[in-house]
Amino acid sequence: MPAVTSLTLQLLAWIAERERTYAQTMEAWKSSCPRLTVWEDAIAHGLVRIQRGNVLLTEAGKELLGMQPVT
Repeated sequence: MPAVTSLTLQLLAWIAERERTYAQTMEAWKSSCPRLTVWEDAIAHGLVRIQRGNVLLTEAGKELLGMQPVT
């Protein structure tokens, strides 16, 4: 399992809440900061995927999110 930041976990939880389109995801998670690579990291680690214009958690993303303590 890749090491992830709290922002990546927030992204995964946000996607898991309900169906999100790619456009919605890009609007909510866009950044002009080259050091903030939450979306790119999630894609590179295989935690999310795009299918028919929707952003979905992969099994790895679901597993990682499920490993987090409930707060």
